[in-house]
Amino acid sequence: MTIKIITDGTSDLPKELAQELDITVVPLLVRFGDKEMTSDMSNSLFYEMMRSEPKLPQTASPSPHTFMEEYSKADGDILVVCVSSNLSSTYHHATMAKEQMIEEGYTGKIEVLDSRSASLGQGILAVKAAKLAQEGVPFEELVVQMQNTIKNHHTYFFLDTLENVIKGGRLDRVRGAVASVLNIKLLMKASEEGTLEPFEKVRGTQNALKRLLERVGEKVSETRSDFEKIILGIAHSNCEERARDVKEQMLKLFPFGTVVISEMGPVIGTYAGEGGILITC
Repeated sequence: MTIKIITDGTSDLPKELAQELDITVVPLLVRFGDKEMTSDMSNSLFYEMMRSEPKLPQTASPSPHTFMEEYSKADGDILVVCVSSNLSSTYHHATMAKEQMIEEGYTGKIEVLDSRSASLGQGILAVKAAKLAQEGVPFEELVVQMQNTIKNHHTYFFLDTLENVIKGGRLDRVRGAVASVLNIKLLMKASEEGTLEPFEKVRGTQNALKRLLERVGEKVSETRSDFEKIILGIAHSNCEERARDVKEQMLKLFPFGTVVISEMGPVIGTYAGEGGILITC
């Protein structure tokens, strides 16, 4: 029986990679005032609108019905990798859809996983699941492997601007203004519970990037793993050249087998603002 991998639009997976691995991406809703779009909108259009619109866009999770529509297209078992349940209701909607499908007599197995991450941190997990499925790993074993991978998964990022977190009410405006004047950059990570938490403040973009690379390097060194099997993900918010520089520096430190670069879409891009970098492995 085949295994279908599904994730949501917060994952920031490159479309070509999702197509190559047959990963279905369920989009979220994105609203700029009275203009309603989906998270698979053009990223260039999104960043253009974010600069020109007076208010930040709002996002909304896919409905349980939307997930059910995708589940019904599958012909076999289904594994869903969702954005952290502490950041969005998407996981709960995917789970509600699972319960409804089972109640209606769906004969395959359905498992919904809380990635405890977001953006490419979540996306890389979907990639890992798809590759294991292609290798013929049985469904129950695949679920266990992915649960273990989530526990050992790490996502770090830095914000080059605090404008969006101030606008979004996630940072006090006065404190944010002081930090901006002092050129303070926030270094953040996905916690074990799947929340986003700052772990360091650094002055200046270059110092922040250096410290971000050091932190990821420290974490990777602790694993002492076979680097050829590690998938490194780098996501950027409209700063591709910076992301490619980070890739070069990371590969000088560790011989990762696979490196994926992607652009943060509307969901995470709204939070990060432009110039941000996320590293996950």
